[in-house]
Amino acid sequence: AVVPGDDLDEAHHRILLTNCFAQGAALMQGRGSDDPARSYPGDRPSATILIDELSPASFGALIAFHEHRTFANAVLLGINPFDQFGVELGKQIAGQIEAGGTVFDPSTEALMRASGIA
Repeated sequence: AVVPGDDLDEAHHRILLTNCFAQGAALMQGRGSDDPARSYPGDRPSATILIDELSPASFGALIAFHEHRTFANAVLLGINPFDQFGVELGKQIAGQIEAGGTVFDPSTEALMRASGIA
């Protein structure tokens, strides 16, 4: 969310919004090129949501919107959005962390030490 505040001047806020709107336009328009690395097909869906005030109600509405969109797209695609193999793997690893005794990658170990659960 881009929210103007005391530490964010108007010019910087305008630059952020300009780039946000430009990305949406680029996804829609695309651009052809002889160089495949510089060719962008366009017709890519995107959504830009503007909220007058960031409040608990507007934040909750934004979360509900994303949840609804995820479920609606899953229905249209005929998939179960709640059956995620990555989530299952995460649950298995969480069980290993809870049980203790397993050595994990350095990143996970550092997070566990920093949070006090290791």
